[in-house]
Order: sequence, then structure tokens, then C-alpha cells
Amino acid sequence: MTNPGSIRRPRWRWPAAAAAAATALALAPGVALAGPGTRPAPPVGRPVCDIRDGRLTEISGLVATDDGFVVVNDGADEESRRQIFFLDARCRVVRAVRYPSRPRDTEDLAVGADGTIWVADIGDNDRARRTVALWRLPPGAARPVLHRMTYPDGAHDAEALLVDGAGRPVIVTKQGGSAGLYRPAAPLRADRTVPLARVGQVRLPSTTTRNPYSFLGRRVVTGGASAPDGRRVVLRTYADAFEFDVADGDLVAALTTGRPRSVALPDEPQGESVSYSPDGRSLLTVSETANQPPGTRPRILRYALTPGPTPTPSARRNAPPPTARAADRGADDRLDGAGDRAASGPGSGDRAGRGGTASLVVGGVAVALALVALALVGARGVRRHGGR
Repeated sequence: MTNPGSIRRPRWRWPAAAAAAATALALAPGVALAGPGTRPAPPVGRPVCDIRDGRLTEISGLVATDDGFVVVNDGADEESRRQIFFLDARCRVVRAVRYPSRPRDTEDLAVGADGTIWVADIGDNDRARRTVALWRLPPGAARPVLHRMTYPDGAHDAEALLVDGAGRPVIVTKQGGSAGLYRPAAPLRADRTVPLARVGQVRLPSTTTRNPYSFLGRRVVTGGASAPDGRRVVLRTYADAFEFDVADGDLVAALTTGRPRSVALPDEPQGESVSYSPDGRSLLTVSETANQPPGTRPRILRYALTPGPTPTPSARRNAPPPTARAADRGADDRLDGAGDRAASGPGSGDRAGRGGTASLVVGGVAVALALVALALVGARGVRRHGGR
């Protein structure tokens, strides 16, 4: 049996070893040491496609469909821009639907479980409108139908529209702090004005996300969307998106009592639109570009979501069969890849992947060295002080 006292141990320079490992950890690519004020970088939206039609520079509403997108402009002076535009998967306009009369200020889009498109004519910067309106466009219809509504407590500016589990529209006002929630108090009718009822308010968490409007841009609601399965809903500001879980189709309860997950949407020029992707795994956004440098095109961006609750079969709304969902995912991946290549140039994705792998390897080695050094320091401390 070997005498432990006869083993010659190497003479370590303990503080130096620990310092060297910590330095390697701090300098390793892809590894950051947490410290006061340190925050992870916000996610970057992945380009899907650019909208090149000159009529679409003030996009205020977006809905993703199985084969493309639907968009509307903010209240536009030019008649050619006052339409509901249908785009294909490459953001090319394939159809445009005119309104039977002039809208006032169209600010958002929503889609019902049956595919009905709702256009929210609810903008009111001066808070002077006696009525607001929704335009309802059933699938295949040639013209939308107008429904007028009145607030119970005076005029409000609003830019977000949601549709709850029962197919009822919910308007979310734009004021900072607490945004009001309003729902029709009776079934909508085309031949009369229907009163709205205030059904609650929603307060969004504070963030520090960069945006052109500073802290004000982080406080006002500029768009909303419901997930395809009806079990989540999202509201956005100029800076962030906030996703709420919806139980039993009760959208109002989700917004008034739920705790949202946040997704940073940093540095969008004037972000007023948000939609879920058809598979519900991502958020899609697009920004107004009217006040941007000449030649700036609206670009649809994709932000990945953390997995939410798994929908039960009874909660799914018009869920496509598995083969269709697989096809949707394939189309989404192809669009993502095309957008990334267009933004970064040929081969950049491969280089980024190799670089990311190398960074992870080096970072892992640095972490291991740091842990070994700390363990050695702890062992020396035990030997030095264990007999006292």
C-alpha cells in the first residue's frame, strides 16, 4: 500500500492559476460574465421578405395566412392606398379589396376562426370621433361590411384589435399606463350603431428596449394578435411584444389578470403591426416606413417564441392536418433561409454556424478551467485550515 505522504504533488501557484482561468473565461468568444447592469442582447428579427409595392409605406395592420399575408395602411390620403392588400409568401401584392366608402383611420387587422378578416378603423389621434368602426370581410367576399360603434365614456385613440374565443372583437386603446379593453355590448349590425362596453384594462410590464420614441414608445399599445389555436394572445408596443396565455377562450381574463412573457422588438422604425405565424411558433412584425430615408422598404420580420402550453384537440381553431402543418413548417424554414441569405450574403449562414460552434467550444474549455482552478483553491483551503 502506497504511503500518501510519499506522493510528490506539483507546486501550484494557486492565485495565479485561478486568475488565469478567470481571464480565459472572460475573454472567451461567446461567453459573458454577469455583472451589475449586464443584460442579454435582445433577439434580432429574422427577415422574411420585403414589401416593394409603393402603395404600402404606412402599414399599420398585419395578418399571416397559410399562403401569405394581409396588410392595411394607416389612414392614407391617397385613394390607391385605402385598400385591403393580400400578399403572397414573397410579399408581392396579388389582390386588393376596396372599401365601399372611405375609412377614417384603419389601424389594425384581426382574423376570426372562420377566416373572416376584421379591419379596425379605430384611430383617433385628436380624440374627436363620435363613432369608430370595424370592417368585416368574410372569406371570398368582394367588399367588406361596415359596423359602427360608440364608446361609453368618450372618445379614445386605439390601434389594436383582438378577436376572442367566441368570435367577438376586442379593442385595446393606446393610452400609456393602463390600456382600456372594449367589446361590443350587443351583436354587431350593419344597419345601426352598436354601443361598446368597457370590460377591463391591461397594464404592460416596464422594459428598457431601444426604440425611436424612448420610454413613451414602451408604454403605448400599437397592435395585437391572437394565436391560431386561440390559447395565446399578444399585444405590442413600439418596442416589445407581450404574450398572454388564454384559458377557456377568456381573452379578457387573460389580459386583465395574466402575467405576460415579453419579446423585445428593438429599433423598429415605427412598429405598429404584429401577427402570429400560421403554425403559432413565431411572431411576425412589419413597420411603417413613410418617414424613413428614400428607398426604405417595409420588411416583415420573424421573432421566435418560447414554447407555450400545448393546445388540446378541443382548443384548436381550424388546425390543419399534420401533413399541412409539416408543409407550413417547411415553407417557414425556406422563407427564413431566403431572408437570412438576402440579408447576410452567400455563405454567411455557414460561417456563422462554424463560428458559433467554435465559440461554444472555447467558452466551454474556459468554464472548465475556471471550475478546476476554483476547486483547487478550495482544496488548498481545506488542507490549510482543516487541522485548526
